[in-house]
Amino acid sequence: MNKIDRRSALGIGLAAASAALVKPAAAQTTGYKDETPWPGVVVRAYDGETPSIIPGFKTVSMRDVIMQPGSKTMGPPMMNAMVCHIIEGEMRLDQDGKTFTAKKNFVWTCNKDTKEQAYNDGSVVAIMRITDLKA
Repeated sequence: MNKIDRRSALGIGLAAASAALVKPAAAQTTGYKDETPWPGVVVRAYDGETPSIIPGFKTVSMRDVIMQPGSKTMGPPMMNAMVCHIIEGEMRLDQDGKTFTAKKNFVWTCNKDTKEQAYNDGSVVAIMRITDLKA
C-alpha cells in the first residue's frame, strides 16, 4: 500500500466533501398544467406570468408543446405573438403556407393570427418551448 501525504489526503477530503454537498436536481412536479389537445401532443403550460418590458406587451408566459413521433397539431391561428424554440428533436412546420424544418435549438417567431401546423415526422419526442408575448 502506498503512503498518502498530507497534500493528497487534503485533496481526497475536499473531493469527498464537495461530492457529498452536490445533490441531483429534482424534477419539477408542480407549477404546470398539462393538456392534450390532439393525439400524441401535450401542451404543458407553466404557472405564472411575468410583466414585460417589451413595448406593446404587458406580460410573458411559457409553455411547452411535447409531440410524440408521428403526431401533429391542427394549425389553429396564434392567440398572441410568441417566440418558439425547439429544445428536443425536430419538427416540420407549415406557417402560413411556408414549410420549414426546425431542428434542435432553432428559434423563430409567430405573430397573432399566424396559422401554423407542426408535425413530428421523426422517431423521437420533439419539444417546442414557447414564450408567449401577451398584449
